[in-house]
Order: sequence, then C-alpha cells, then structure tokens
Amino acid sequence: MVAGDAGLLADTAHALSLPLAIERYESSQQPAAHRARTLKVLHMPTVRAVVAGQPDAGNAAYVIGMLDRACDGCMNGEFAAMVTAPVQKSTLMDAGYTFIGHTEYLAARTRAALPVMLLLNDQLRVALVTTHLALADVPRAITRERLRTTLRIVNMDMERHFFRGKPRIAVLGLNPHAGEAGHLGREEIDVIEPVIQELRAEGLDLQGPVPADTAFTPRFLQTADVIVAMYHDQGLPVIKHVGFGNAVNMTLGLPILRTSVDHGTALSLARTGKADVGSLRAALKLAVDLAGVESAHAGS
Repeated sequence: MVAGDAGLLADTAHALSLPLAIERYESSQQPAAHRARTLKVLHMPTVRAVVAGQPDAGNAAYVIGMLDRACDGCMNGEFAAMVTAPVQKSTLMDAGYTFIGHTEYLAARTRAALPVMLLLNDQLRVALVTTHLALADVPRAITRERLRTTLRIVNMDMERHFFRGKPRIAVLGLNPHAGEAGHLGREEIDVIEPVIQELRAEGLDLQGPVPADTAFTPRFLQTADVIVAMYHDQGLPVIKHVGFGNAVNMTLGLPILRTSVDHGTALSLARTGKADVGSLRAALKLAVDLAGVESAHAGS
C-alpha cells in the first residue's frame, strides 16, 4: 500500500503509459491479497498542484503528513512496516520544518532514544554513530554515552533481525590510523577504547578501534558482520561504491520497522520513467521479509 495523492499517482501512471489501476485504501478494510497491476493507495491530497521535478514548499505539510500517518499506523499495528522514498530536505526546511532526515524525524515521532542509521546490501553492513552532522561537529558528538548506546542498539537489532547468535561488530576509529596511539587524536584513547572494553565485559563481540582505511579490505571484512563508522562519509561512500542502487537504508533503535532507499530524489528523472528502482525494490523486500520474521516470532 502506498501513501500519496491518488490522482497524482494515476496521472503519473497515465503519462508513463503504465497499465495501473488505483484503489483507495480505507483503514476499516480487511487486508486483501495483492492483485497484479493494481495499487492500493492511502489517499492524502497534495496542497498545491505538483510539477514533476520542481519541489514546492507549499506541499511540505503534505509530505510531513504522509510520514506522520504512516508512522502512526506502524505504531498502532495497522501497518507492519514503513518504507520511505527519498525526500527533498531543503524544501521542508524552506517551509520552516526542522528536518535533517527521516532517521531523526521518525525517532522523534516514535520517542526513540537514539536512532541508528544502517546501510546494508548482500556484501556489507555499515552503521553510523553520527548521521547528518557537519564534520566539524563530529568529535564533540562522539561521547562515551552516545557510542555505548549506539553499539548496544546495533548488537540488539542485529540479533533481532539478522543473526541467531552474537553479531561480530567492528568499531572504526575516528582519526587516521585510529589515532596512532594518541599522536593523531585522542578520541580513540579517551572514548572509543574504554567503551569497547566496557561492552566486551557485557558480552558483546567487539573489535577495534579499527583504522578506517583498512577496515573495508576483503580479508578484514571476513572477520566482521557489521562495521560501525563514526560519521556519515566515513562509512557510506564504501557501501555505495560496492552496491549503489541495491543497498537499503534501515533505521535501528525504533519501535517500528523502517527501511528506505540508499539515494536522493533525482529530480531530473522525475516522471521520465528512467529512474533506477533497484534500491526501492530491495528496501521493500527487506521490509516484507523482516515483517514476516517478526510476525512468525510473535505467533510462536
């Protein structure tokens, strides 16, 4: 089921010559089997007319409303999972919303203590300690408490969704060469190493701090199930290099299942039929698979 403007979706399908029937979703309806070439739509009308590829701050409330409706439906059990398409953050900010990303917004909406961004594909899993943050602000943001909480969430949700036993977690250093024994920075000595030692005593399978320039070599990756990077561009360029368009963005630490694509809005491709849907397919598949696993566990 898709949340959006039913008329806009129908017009887009017509413009692209797609044989697609639109059915309105009503919350009172019982779940029905999917039918080919039929799209069930939770109709939420746009505020202003949409021009493909041209974001309009006048429709910002519409975008936020869709997120809120989907999130609340997941919280109350109406929906099993939430898959988000890319969003133009600047347009929401222009409209006055404090919106730095889906991850942070959904965490606030669900009152989650700390969301953790995870990107994954068939080859690699990378989680982040900090997300959409200016590089100059990263060292101050990496505190013992934040790192401790992040690693506990990664360990818990990896066990919950992907592993029967303890996941092997590799923790990157912040500085070149993981600080070079303090000569290139003290964050490893003062923050990262003490937290790793503390959580090892709790039973977590951790290694590190690992220098980021060697952590993504094939030999090292054989020793880790997930890499925890300190900041956005320390870990994400690598996974996007090996699998851009096939990776999934998943938020850990939420009380709901949420997956998303690994890319932005690609405004120049809007309504052209040329956008690559590989990541969206992967995000949908992962959400369906994980929702099925959770449902099976709940019924056992």
